[in-house]
Amino acid sequence: MRVGLALPQLGPYADASAVRGFAERAEELGFGHLFVQQHLFYPHEVVSGYSARPGLAVPDAYRSVLQPLELLAVVAGWTSEILLGTSILVAGYHRPVDLAQRISTLDVLSGGRTIFGFSVGWSDEEHEQYDVDPRTRGRRADELIDALKACWAADPVRFDGEFFSIPASDVDPKPLQRPHPPLMAGMRSEAGLRRTAEKFDWWNPASGTLEQHLDTMGALAAMRPADLVPLKMCWNLFTDPPVIVANLKPLSVDELCEQVAAAAAAGVDAVSVDANFDPSITGSQDWVQVPDRLAPLLDAARS
Repeated sequence: MRVGLALPQLGPYADASAVRGFAERAEELGFGHLFVQQHLFYPHEVVSGYSARPGLAVPDAYRSVLQPLELLAVVAGWTSEILLGTSILVAGYHRPVDLAQRISTLDVLSGGRTIFGFSVGWSDEEHEQYDVDPRTRGRRADELIDALKACWAADPVRFDGEFFSIPASDVDPKPLQRPHPPLMAGMRSEAGLRRTAEKFDWWNPASGTLEQHLDTMGALAAMRPADLVPLKMCWNLFTDPPVIVANLKPLSVDELCEQVAAAAAAGVDAVSVDANFDPSITGSQDWVQVPDRLAPLLDAARS
Protein backbone atom coordinates (compact mmCIF):
# COMPACT_ATOMS: atom_id res chain seq x y z
CA MET A 1 0.00 0.00 0.00
CA ARG A 2 1.25 3.45 -0.90
CA VAL A 3 1.69 5.94 1.95
CA GLY A 4 1.92 9.60 1.00
CA LEU A 5 1.89 13.02 2.59
CA ALA A 6 0.26 16.40 2.03
CA LEU A 7 2.82 19.07 1.19
CA PRO A 8 3.32 22.12 3.41
CA GLN A 9 0.77 24.51 1.91
CA LEU A 10 -1.27 26.33 4.55
CA GLY A 11 -0.29 28.95 7.07
CA PRO A 12 2.70 31.25 7.54
CA TYR A 13 5.39 28.55 7.82
CA ALA A 14 4.84 26.93 4.41
CA ASP A 15 7.73 28.72 2.78
CA ALA A 16 10.27 27.63 0.16
CA SER A 17 12.67 26.08 2.67
CA ALA A 18 9.85 24.13 4.32
CA VAL A 19 8.47 22.84 1.03
CA ARG A 20 11.82 21.84 -0.42
CA GLY A 21 13.14 20.22 2.74
CA PHE A 22 9.87 18.37 3.31
CA ALA A 23 9.59 17.12 -0.30
CA GLU A 24 13.18 15.97 -0.60
CA ARG A 25 13.11 14.18 2.76
CA ALA A 26 9.75 12.51 2.00
CA GLU A 27 11.15 11.13 -1.24
CA GLU A 28 14.37 10.01 0.46
CA LEU A 29 12.43 8.11 3.13
CA GLY A 30 10.26 6.33 0.56
CA PHE A 31 6.88 8.02 0.86
CA GLY A 32 4.83 7.39 -2.26
CA HIS A 33 3.17 10.71 -3.05
CA LEU A 34 2.92 14.39 -2.21
CA PHE A 35 -0.53 15.98 -2.42
CA VAL A 36 -1.88 19.53 -2.44
CA GLN A 37 -5.38 20.98 -2.07
CA GLN A 38 -7.16 24.03 -3.46
CA HIS A 39 -8.55 26.97 -1.55
CA LEU A 40 -8.59 30.58 -2.70
CA PHE A 41 -8.91 33.08 0.12
CA TYR A 42 -10.16 33.71 3.65
CA PRO A 43 -13.41 35.71 3.56
CA HIS A 44 -14.20 37.79 6.62
CA GLU A 45 -17.96 37.62 6.04
CA VAL A 46 -18.64 33.94 5.56
CA VAL A 47 -21.83 32.72 3.91
CA SER A 48 -20.76 29.11 3.36
CA GLY A 49 -19.99 26.98 6.38
CA TYR A 50 -16.64 25.24 6.13
CA SER A 51 -16.78 21.98 4.18
CA ALA A 52 -20.53 22.49 3.57
CA ARG A 53 -21.26 22.39 7.32
CA PRO A 54 -23.58 25.35 8.11
CA GLY A 55 -22.18 27.69 10.75
CA LEU A 56 -18.76 26.03 10.87
CA ALA A 57 -15.91 28.57 10.72
CA VAL A 58 -13.14 28.31 8.14
CA PRO A 59 -9.95 27.16 9.95
CA ASP A 60 -7.31 29.83 10.53
CA ALA A 61 -4.74 27.81 8.57
CA TYR A 62 -6.51 28.96 5.39
CA ARG A 63 -5.52 32.58 5.94
CA SER A 64 -2.50 31.80 3.73
CA VAL A 65 -2.61 29.18 0.96
CA LEU A 66 0.10 28.33 -1.58
CA GLN A 67 -1.69 27.65 -4.85
CA PRO A 68 -1.74 23.99 -5.92
CA LEU A 69 -0.42 23.71 -9.46
CA GLU A 70 2.35 26.24 -8.91
CA LEU A 71 3.35 24.36 -5.76
CA LEU A 72 3.44 21.04 -7.61
CA ALA A 73 5.49 22.58 -10.42
CA VAL A 74 8.30 23.66 -8.15
CA VAL A 75 8.24 20.36 -6.24
CA ALA A 76 8.46 18.48 -9.54
CA GLY A 77 11.82 20.19 -10.04
CA TRP A 78 13.04 19.31 -6.55
CA THR A 79 12.14 15.60 -6.76
CA SER A 80 12.63 12.81 -9.28
CA GLU A 81 10.49 9.78 -8.38
CA ILE A 82 7.70 10.57 -5.93
CA LEU A 83 4.12 10.87 -7.26
CA LEU A 84 2.65 14.40 -7.26
CA GLY A 85 -1.05 15.12 -7.09
CA THR A 86 -4.03 17.22 -6.11
CA SER A 87 -6.40 16.27 -3.32
CA ILE A 88 -8.34 18.14 -4.53
CA LEU A 89 -8.93 20.78 -7.23
CA VAL A 90 -12.35 22.45 -7.18
CA ALA A 91 -13.94 21.80 -10.56
CA GLY A 92 -15.86 25.08 -10.70
CA TYR A 93 -12.68 27.15 -10.55
CA HIS A 94 -11.38 25.86 -13.88
CA ARG A 95 -11.97 25.87 -17.62
CA PRO A 96 -11.00 22.77 -19.58
CA VAL A 97 -8.47 23.85 -22.21
CA ASP A 98 -6.41 25.92 -19.77
CA LEU A 99 -6.47 23.23 -17.09
CA ALA A 100 -5.79 20.41 -19.57
CA GLN A 101 -2.66 22.21 -20.73
CA ARG A 102 -1.46 22.95 -17.21
CA ILE A 103 -1.96 19.32 -16.19
CA SER A 104 -0.24 18.07 -19.35
CA THR A 105 2.69 20.40 -18.70
CA LEU A 106 3.12 19.06 -15.17
CA ASP A 107 2.81 15.47 -16.34
CA VAL A 108 5.36 15.93 -19.14
CA LEU A 109 7.90 17.86 -17.09
CA SER A 110 7.63 15.55 -14.07
CA GLY A 111 8.16 12.45 -16.21
CA GLY A 112 4.61 11.18 -15.83
CA ARG A 113 4.44 11.38 -12.01
CA THR A 114 1.02 12.98 -11.56
CA ILE A 115 -2.48 12.15 -10.32
CA PHE A 116 -5.25 14.73 -10.21
CA GLY A 117 -8.15 14.81 -7.78
CA PHE A 118 -11.34 16.85 -8.19
CA SER A 119 -14.42 17.68 -6.20
CA VAL A 120 -17.30 20.14 -6.47
CA GLY A 121 -16.24 22.42 -3.60
CA TRP A 122 -18.40 24.09 -0.96
CA SER A 123 -17.53 27.82 -0.89
CA ASP A 124 -20.11 30.11 -2.48
CA GLU A 125 -17.70 33.03 -1.96
CA GLU A 126 -14.93 31.36 -3.94
CA HIS A 127 -17.26 30.29 -6.76
CA GLU A 128 -18.38 33.91 -7.05
CA GLN A 129 -14.77 34.95 -7.72
CA TYR A 130 -14.93 32.85 -10.91
CA ASP A 131 -18.44 34.06 -11.88
CA VAL A 132 -19.76 30.54 -11.33
CA ASP A 133 -23.19 29.81 -9.91
CA PRO A 134 -22.46 27.24 -7.17
CA ARG A 135 -25.85 25.63 -7.83
CA THR A 136 -24.40 24.36 -11.12
CA ARG A 137 -21.27 22.88 -9.59
CA GLY A 138 -22.24 19.22 -10.00
CA ARG A 139 -23.13 19.55 -13.68
CA ARG A 140 -20.03 21.66 -14.30
CA ALA A 141 -17.84 19.00 -12.66
CA ASP A 142 -19.29 16.31 -14.92
CA GLU A 143 -18.70 18.41 -18.00
CA LEU A 144 -15.23 19.57 -16.98
CA ILE A 145 -13.99 15.98 -16.67
CA ASP A 146 -15.51 15.06 -20.03
CA ALA A 147 -13.93 18.13 -21.65
CA LEU A 148 -10.53 17.42 -20.10
CA LYS A 149 -10.59 13.89 -21.49
CA ALA A 150 -11.53 15.31 -24.89
CA CYS A 151 -8.53 17.67 -24.73
CA TRP A 152 -6.22 14.76 -23.99
CA ALA A 153 -7.57 12.61 -26.83
CA ALA A 154 -6.39 12.76 -30.45
CA ASP A 155 -6.33 16.09 -32.28
CA PRO A 156 -8.35 17.81 -33.55
CA VAL A 157 -10.21 18.30 -30.28
CA ARG A 158 -13.84 19.42 -30.37
CA PHE A 159 -16.29 19.71 -27.49
CA ASP A 160 -19.77 21.21 -27.15
CA GLY A 161 -21.56 21.23 -23.82
CA GLU A 162 -23.76 23.28 -21.52
CA PHE A 163 -20.85 25.20 -19.96
CA PHE A 164 -17.87 24.68 -22.25
CA SER A 165 -17.36 24.82 -26.00
CA ILE A 166 -14.05 23.98 -27.69
CA PRO A 167 -13.78 24.58 -31.44
CA ALA A 168 -11.89 22.09 -33.60
CA SER A 169 -8.34 22.59 -32.32
CA ASP A 170 -5.00 20.97 -31.66
CA VAL A 171 -4.50 20.90 -27.87
CA ASP A 172 -0.90 19.90 -27.19
CA PRO A 173 1.20 18.62 -25.57
CA LYS A 174 -0.74 15.59 -24.44
CA PRO A 175 0.05 14.10 -21.00
CA LEU A 176 2.90 11.62 -20.89
CA GLN A 177 0.54 9.16 -19.17
CA ARG A 178 -1.99 7.87 -21.67
CA PRO A 179 -4.84 8.25 -22.15
CA HIS A 180 -4.50 10.70 -19.24
CA PRO A 181 -3.08 10.93 -15.70
CA PRO A 182 -5.13 9.01 -13.11
CA LEU A 183 -8.17 10.99 -11.99
CA MET A 184 -9.31 10.96 -8.37
CA ALA A 185 -12.64 12.08 -6.88
CA GLY A 186 -13.14 13.55 -3.43
CA MET A 187 -16.95 13.50 -3.55
CA ARG A 188 -19.32 11.86 -1.10
CA SER A 189 -22.88 12.89 -2.06
CA GLU A 190 -25.12 10.42 -3.87
CA ALA A 191 -24.58 12.28 -7.15
CA GLY A 192 -20.86 12.62 -6.43
CA LEU A 193 -20.46 8.92 -5.80
CA ARG A 194 -22.25 8.12 -9.05
CA ARG A 195 -19.92 10.58 -10.81
CA THR A 196 -16.95 8.89 -9.15
CA ALA A 197 -17.98 5.43 -10.31
CA GLU A 198 -18.56 6.54 -13.88
CA LYS A 199 -15.70 8.97 -14.57
CA PHE A 200 -12.79 8.49 -12.16
CA ASP A 201 -9.99 6.05 -11.38
CA TRP A 202 -9.66 6.65 -7.62
CA TRP A 203 -11.91 7.64 -4.72
CA ASN A 204 -10.35 9.92 -2.07
CA PRO A 205 -12.44 10.04 1.14
CA ALA A 206 -11.51 11.85 4.35
CA SER A 207 -13.96 12.03 7.26
CA GLY A 208 -15.50 8.70 8.19
CA THR A 209 -14.25 5.37 9.45
CA LEU A 210 -12.38 2.78 7.45
CA GLU A 211 -15.39 0.47 7.68
CA GLN A 212 -17.67 3.18 6.28
CA HIS A 213 -15.29 3.82 3.39
CA LEU A 214 -15.03 0.12 2.59
CA ASP A 215 -18.82 -0.12 2.54
CA THR A 216 -18.95 2.84 0.16
CA MET A 217 -16.33 1.22 -2.06
CA GLY A 218 -18.65 -1.77 -2.32
CA ALA A 219 -21.47 0.50 -3.42
CA LEU A 220 -19.17 2.23 -5.92
CA ALA A 221 -18.17 -1.14 -7.36
CA ALA A 222 -21.83 -1.94 -7.97
CA MET A 223 -22.25 1.37 -9.83
CA ARG A 224 -19.03 1.00 -11.82
CA PRO A 225 -19.49 0.44 -15.59
CA ALA A 226 -18.40 -3.07 -16.54
CA ASP A 227 -15.87 -1.84 -19.11
CA LEU A 228 -13.82 0.11 -16.55
CA VAL A 229 -11.09 -1.29 -14.33
CA PRO A 230 -11.92 -1.46 -10.60
CA LEU A 231 -11.89 1.81 -8.69
CA LYS A 232 -9.02 2.37 -6.24
CA MET A 233 -9.12 4.17 -2.90
CA CYS A 234 -6.77 6.66 -1.24
CA TRP A 235 -7.85 7.45 2.33
CA ASN A 236 -7.00 10.90 3.74
CA LEU A 237 -5.85 10.99 7.37
CA PHE A 238 -4.72 13.93 9.54
CA THR A 239 -2.27 14.38 12.37
CA ASP A 240 -4.73 17.09 13.48
CA PRO A 241 -7.92 17.57 11.47
CA PRO A 242 -9.09 20.97 10.19
CA VAL A 243 -12.13 20.64 12.48
CA ILE A 244 -13.02 18.11 15.15
CA VAL A 245 -16.22 16.39 14.12
CA ALA A 246 -17.46 12.81 14.18
CA ASN A 247 -14.63 10.44 13.19
CA LEU A 248 -12.11 13.28 12.92
CA LYS A 249 -9.83 13.89 15.89
CA PRO A 250 -6.12 14.46 16.51
CA LEU A 251 -4.10 11.26 16.11
CA SER A 252 -0.71 10.35 17.54
CA VAL A 253 1.84 8.62 15.34
CA ASP A 254 1.00 5.33 17.05
CA GLU A 255 -2.71 5.84 16.33
CA LEU A 256 -1.94 6.73 12.73
CA CYS A 257 0.13 3.55 12.45
CA GLU A 258 -2.88 1.55 13.65
CA GLN A 259 -5.08 3.19 11.02
CA VAL A 260 -2.51 2.63 8.26
CA ALA A 261 -1.99 -1.03 9.22
CA ALA A 262 -5.75 -1.62 9.24
CA ALA A 263 -6.10 0.00 5.83
CA ALA A 264 -3.30 -2.13 4.41
CA ALA A 265 -4.85 -5.30 5.85
CA ALA A 266 -8.19 -4.35 4.27
CA GLY A 267 -6.60 -3.99 0.83
CA VAL A 268 -6.77 -0.20 0.59
CA ASP A 269 -4.55 1.05 -2.23
CA ALA A 270 -3.14 4.20 -0.60
CA VAL A 271 -3.37 6.52 2.38
CA SER A 272 -2.38 10.17 2.59
CA VAL A 273 -1.51 11.99 5.81
CA ASP A 274 -1.93 15.76 6.20
CA ALA A 275 -0.17 17.85 8.87
CA ASN A 276 -1.25 21.29 7.59
CA PHE A 277 -3.51 21.82 10.63
CA ASP A 278 -1.01 20.52 13.20
CA PRO A 279 -0.50 23.12 15.99
CA SER A 280 2.95 21.72 16.78
CA ILE A 281 4.28 23.25 13.54
CA THR A 282 5.51 26.68 14.61
CA GLY A 283 8.25 27.27 12.05
CA SER A 284 9.50 26.12 8.66
CA GLN A 285 12.04 23.76 10.25
CA ASP A 286 9.20 21.96 12.02
CA TRP A 287 7.78 21.16 8.60
CA VAL A 288 11.07 19.66 7.46
CA GLN A 289 10.97 17.23 10.39
CA VAL A 290 7.44 15.96 9.67
CA PRO A 291 8.45 13.19 7.21
CA ASP A 292 10.81 11.68 9.78
CA ARG A 293 8.14 11.93 12.48
CA LEU A 294 5.71 10.06 10.24
CA ALA A 295 8.22 7.54 8.88
CA PRO A 296 6.87 4.73 11.15
CA LEU A 297 3.76 4.74 8.94
CA LEU A 298 5.83 3.23 6.15
CA ASP A 299 6.59 0.17 8.28
CA ALA A 300 2.96 0.01 9.43
CA ALA A 301 1.83 -0.26 5.81
CA ARG A 302 4.10 -3.28 5.32
CA SER A 303 3.21 -5.09 8.56
